[in-house]
Amino acid sequence: MFSVEETIAGTEAVQIPKQRGESLLETAVRYAEERHWDVFPGTWLEAVEGVQCCSCGDAACAVPGAHPAREDWATQATGSATVARRMWQKQPTASILLPTGRTFDAISVPETAGFLALARMERMELTLGPVTLTPDLRMQFFVLPGASVKVPELVRKLGWSPSSLDLVALGEGEYVAGPPTRFGSRGAVQWACRPTPANRWLPDAEELISPLAYACGRDR
Repeated sequence: MFSVEETIAGTEAVQIPKQRGESLLETAVRYAEERHWDVFPGTWLEAVEGVQCCSCGDAACAVPGAHPAREDWATQATGSATVARRMWQKQPTASILLPTGRTFDAISVPETAGFLALARMERMELTLGPVTLTPDLRMQFFVLPGASVKVPELVRKLGWSPSSLDLVALGEGEYVAGPPTRFGSRGAVQWACRPTPANRWLPDAEELISPLAYACGRDR
């Protein structure tokens, strides 16, 4: 089991083993090699007159350095460590993006609701998969593929209207940013619950939806 107190207190320091000091290339390769996640390189940050800007060239970019660099990114994503190494060698500072709908889906909730849900999950003794914490104050819970189809009906069964909760299931055709990808000057994506051998097998969305929906309802 995880400790919510340790998770909250250690949010800024938590990394998966060996990640501290690793290059983006090394981390992307390990995601493909050790977790069997598909990965693809996104945009990157460039210094323009001392300011970190997105390589896309949009001065008003909402997620600078943390979104796909090309429209056909879905065909670029790979689960091969060899191919991943080759792609990041071309642009070593590219962000690490992980497509959902393949080896996992992700349930995204506000950070405040996410920590409340983590506390309830600990009391319920639920087994979690990895969970990311993003600089735009979202938490993303990794679950088995298929969540994006199931979640709306699961939320309705709990008595909520899906549109009334800030709870989004990311599936096929979408992606999440993997640690330690940076969102411009706002900081880096981090692990709220890091990947470990114990959570290699992901939970189904149905196992987590009740505490997540409850927490989002409280957070409204």
